[in-house]
Amino acid sequence: MERLFIVTLARFHRSRPDIYVLQGYFQGNSIAGSKMKAFMDQQELPMEVTMREGLVIRQKYMHLGTGMDHIDREYDLWIQLPEGWDAHKRLRLVQNQSNDSKCVFRIRCSRLLKEQKRPSGYLETYHENEGKIAVGGWAVGNSSCKILVTGSDGQKIKTEVTWHYRQDIVDNFPELEDAPEHPEENSFGFEATFSKPPYRKINLIMTAEGQRMIYSVNLKKGEKNKFGQTQSYITKGIAYFRRNGLERTLKRCLEKLLQKGNAGGVNYSKWRREHLPDKEELAAQTKNVFLYQPLISIVVPLYRTPLEYLKELVASLEDQTYRRWELCLSDGSGEDSPLTGYLEELQRKESRIKVVSSDCPLGISENTNAALGIASGDFVAFADHDDLLEAFALYECVKTIHKYSNAELIYSDEDKVSMNGKEFFQPHFKSDFNIDLLCSMNYFCHLVMVKKELLQKVGGLDSAYDGAQDYDFVLRCVEQAAEICHVPKVLYHWRAHKDSTAENPESKRYAFEAGKRAVQAHYDRRGILAQVLMGEYPGLYRTIYQFPEEKPLISIIIPNKDHIRDLDKCVRSILQNSSYPNIEFVIVENNSIQEETFVYYRRMEVECPNFHVAVWEDEFDYSSINNYGVEFAAGDYLLFLNNDTEIINHDCLEELLGPLMREEVGAVGARLYYPDNTIQHAGVIIGFGGIAGHAFQGSSRGDNGYFSRIICQSDLSAVTAACMMVKRSVFEAVGGFDSTLKVAFNDVDFCLRVRRLGKLVVYNPYAELYHYESKSRGYEDTPGKIARFNKEADDFLKRWPDILQNGDPYYNPNLTLDKPDFSIKL
Repeated sequence: MERLFIVTLARFHRSRPDIYVLQGYFQGNSIAGSKMKAFMDQQELPMEVTMREGLVIRQKYMHLGTGMDHIDREYDLWIQLPEGWDAHKRLRLVQNQSNDSKCVFRIRCSRLLKEQKRPSGYLETYHENEGKIAVGGWAVGNSSCKILVTGSDGQKIKTEVTWHYRQDIVDNFPELEDAPEHPEENSFGFEATFSKPPYRKINLIMTAEGQRMIYSVNLKKGEKNKFGQTQSYITKGIAYFRRNGLERTLKRCLEKLLQKGNAGGVNYSKWRREHLPDKEELAAQTKNVFLYQPLISIVVPLYRTPLEYLKELVASLEDQTYRRWELCLSDGSGEDSPLTGYLEELQRKESRIKVVSSDCPLGISENTNAALGIASGDFVAFADHDDLLEAFALYECVKTIHKYSNAELIYSDEDKVSMNGKEFFQPHFKSDFNIDLLCSMNYFCHLVMVKKELLQKVGGLDSAYDGAQDYDFVLRCVEQAAEICHVPKVLYHWRAHKDSTAENPESKRYAFEAGKRAVQAHYDRRGILAQVLMGEYPGLYRTIYQFPEEKPLISIIIPNKDHIRDLDKCVRSILQNSSYPNIEFVIVENNSIQEETFVYYRRMEVECPNFHVAVWEDEFDYSSINNYGVEFAAGDYLLFLNNDTEIINHDCLEELLGPLMREEVGAVGARLYYPDNTIQHAGVIIGFGGIAGHAFQGSSRGDNGYFSRIICQSDLSAVTAACMMVKRSVFEAVGGFDSTLKVAFNDVDFCLRVRRLGKLVVYNPYAELYHYESKSRGYEDTPGKIARFNKEADDFLKRWPDILQNGDPYYNPNLTLDKPDFSIKL
């Protein structure tokens, strides 16, 4: 059946015990063409269908998994149960479509009876700080819910429970929309806080009308215990089975099992099968005639290459669906080369293969240049002697050349292939051109194709950088290329073995030293005053920028309302820990009510001559408050900083300021951590959660991230203004923050306008801070605040449709938008 209705939530109405609610979506995103009927045994029941649509629904279903990003309509089916329904056997929902009929949901009445008064709820967060534990979640009952915490022995633990409005819960329980926002009458979001007790495990109990739900929490791990998790899995599994039947449930279980042990939770072998072009598509490519058919020269240096690998490389060229190519081989093995006979045979069989040989062994750069010397193509591609190309590799490159007529430098995604050529792994789905990431690592790697005219400008490979000769070459190319294009498809397979720098970094330490010199030479040619250091791992590089002798003034703009302990921690972390000498603080006071706040201001203004307070008397409006603060700032560099942050490294300000020494950089962001040392922010990716979200949120502080993206300086579309440094000239050029976006997405919008100005937004992981996350402003916990958030989200979507539709250029369309960890998209 097409457009099947999928039930995602089944529950009782919270104030009408005679109404059962089924919530879900149609696979075609519309009820059109379907008739829904509910039955209690054979008796048809009255039923009302309501629908909600929009951004909130889209965001909700995106998080449920791949293939859900088109769902923006959700349906509630309100089923009127008959009197004495508990004497019946079963409730069923039947979907009729054309001449087809299918039962899409069923439940026994005996189970309905157990569920009728039971509260609904879930534990979501666990935080431990300074001897206090805070557990958060949500709870909804037919009457008001109560939260009780006990030790493993049943003893009550003194607990403070605070409640707050949760729009996402109201979205799932629409009947609560008109309910009073008081915890004693309706329970939504809660946080239970208590002193750490002498137990390894505690129980959090939700009660309503004598019914209760119990969650066991392991205090050592900060998580529900395994028994609780198992119960949760069983409950979810049963619910999934009821909705989808045995066949789909078994398939889902198999998918979950296969995900274990696969990077990002995705089986890459399965991903390849589903995303590679089939035989029909490849055949169609061979028949396609491009208006412009450039000759592609593939240059390959050979050095005593194992014949089986070379044969596989040649076969991968012969399989190309774009036929206008030549293979230029340089055998630098010396006069006793074991390849001579095979190479002579190749030339006899295939006119598109050229070979040049040397009587003496050649180094890698000299060998590659010899192959370049016999190349006559309009474009030149580089390959290693033991690697493989996909059959559609050259076709995709030529297609890109047609799409971008100024393309002079093209690179693609890649993966690795096992020594036997049968297993593909570690796919590298890359960013579009990203100069800061390229100066942190050679992420171009393979496949790289260069236009002949660009090659003539920059020259061949330089043996002074042997080991990183390709890195140096690419850096010289990007300096002069008219246009640099990225093909977001895996076109190249890099054969991995233990002696390769791909698998054993220590085996070629000289290569990484050469890479460091290549990046330094790149800066020197561009006139950028910087020193290149080794990064955290071999093959990664860190840039330290040089400042003028008289270091420029940095104005640190901090909005604040009360919470002076947080503010003081923030300010003193800079005064006491920062090594940067020329700063001023502009505190934008916003409606504080505690007298101690103003006492603190006066004391700090005396104690610290560069501490200034500007008073904003209107309501909280992040954009306008910061714009107002800039009016009182004297610096040419503006650091927008939340009051609930704390710098970690002494050179944090230098790291933020450094990239701004380059003309093309407009804004710089930092790596932020939650108090539990998990990542709160490592840049912003447009499209996460339907709009924009923080990269790698929730990862551990020591994690490297996908291909070291957490620990490498890189360009991004946006960074959070919880800690963002901006050139004053750029801030003024874009008109500051947009005051129509008072709270949501104003920093993302600002960064996108900086990008539109032609400036880069840089994420620098070496600027590190703790972020205690909006303590002074609290939750977005009232209908008014939520309505404002949704309006601003919709305004953002309308303002930036192109990047949301086409995807973030610093991300990759093969990576998921459902999670922040750069997992592969199924």
